[in-house]
This record gives sequence, structure tokens and C-alpha cells, in this order.
Amino acid sequence: MLKAQAIQKSYGKLNILKGVDLEVQTGEIVTIVGASGAGKSSLLNILGTLDTPDSGQIFIDGQEVSKYNNKTLSTFRNKHIGFIFQFHHLLVEFNALENVCIPAFIAGVSRTDAEKRAKELLDMLGLGQRFNHKPAELSGGEQQRVAVARALINNPALIFADEPSGNLDSKNALELHELFIKLRNDFNQTFVIVTHNEDLANMADRTILMKDGLIVESL
Repeated sequence: MLKAQAIQKSYGKLNILKGVDLEVQTGEIVTIVGASGAGKSSLLNILGTLDTPDSGQIFIDGQEVSKYNNKTLSTFRNKHIGFIFQFHHLLVEFNALENVCIPAFIAGVSRTDAEKRAKELLDMLGLGQRFNHKPAELSGGEQQRVAVARALINNPALIFADEPSGNLDSKNALELHELFIKLRNDFNQTFVIVTHNEDLANMADRTILMKDGLIVESL
């Protein structure tokens, strides 16, 4: 599903990634761990096409996305990749249903079809009674589940998550981690997750340790 070869990235004189190679299989849950400053989030942003490497190649589902122009890449990302962040980044002026629908609207899906899919996802995530609630009216765990639904609305094959449970209490964090396992089991979706949470790392199929801009261990 995902293959990265010789990924290098610097910001000014600071060399962040020093030639990273990584392969992730379809339906695999892979966590990336390491100390702050190891390059985890930088790698995730590049793998997810939110940032570009200075050199190296990235293939997603057999397509070399690292050579796409911005417009082609934006379209590909919208249709094939989902993102979940530590801070949910919900739009405060929109309710849960509207927030979930936004990527589908960008992809050109009709309002009827987008809302139907969004309601199915919110129902699945235990938010069937919260469609019309705005983010301020939802708990932290509920807000993050809305963000998960938004990431899933276009049926992405590959989901990237950066500290997805870092802003949740232990109960909500565990529920989110179990949800990732369920999504993989039910829909064969692929997850690449940056985390400091040991419980989440232990639930993954494989854990990758980064240090000083390189992958030093894969367990």
C-alpha cells in the first residue's frame, strides 16, 4: 500500500530525515515511535503528501505520488488518504454532520449522498444522536470521533494519524485505539500512526522506532 525510498528532508541547515526507507502492507497497522525531534511527524507529513521530500520516492497503492503536481496530488489525497490529528481541527461554526461531509463535498459528492454516508459513519461511531451538535457541544472524545468520521468519509485506503489519542483521557484513548483495530478488521484499511502511547504501539501489527531522522528498528 505504501512504499518510501531514500526520503530526505532538511529545513535550512537542520537535517530532519536522512534517507528513510519504509514499506507498509495493505491492511497493516504500523505505529511510529521515538523521542521528540526524531523526525516522526515530518516523515508522516511527507508520507501523507502534506509536505514534499528534498529527495526520494513515495508510492501509494502503486502510484508514484512524489512526482505529482500540486493539483493532481490534492485530488489524489482527497480521494485516497484520510488524516487524523491530535487536535481534531473541526470547524467550530459547523455541526458534526457538516464537518464530516466537507471532504466529500470537495470530492464532488452530492449533498444527499455525502450526508447519508456521514450519518452511517457517525452512527457506527456512536454519535447517531449528535448530528446537529457543534464541536463546543461535544466532549473531547466525541470531537475526535467526528474527526475520525471525517477522515473516513471518502473511503480512503490509507489513513495517517499523528498522536490521535494524545489529547484524550485513558478511556477515550482506548476506545479510539480499539476503533482503529475494528476499522482495519472490517474494511482492511491501512493505518500509519505516530504515537507516544505505549498501549497503542503495542496494539499495532508493527512498531517502527525512529532516532535522529532514521528508522533504527522495526518490531
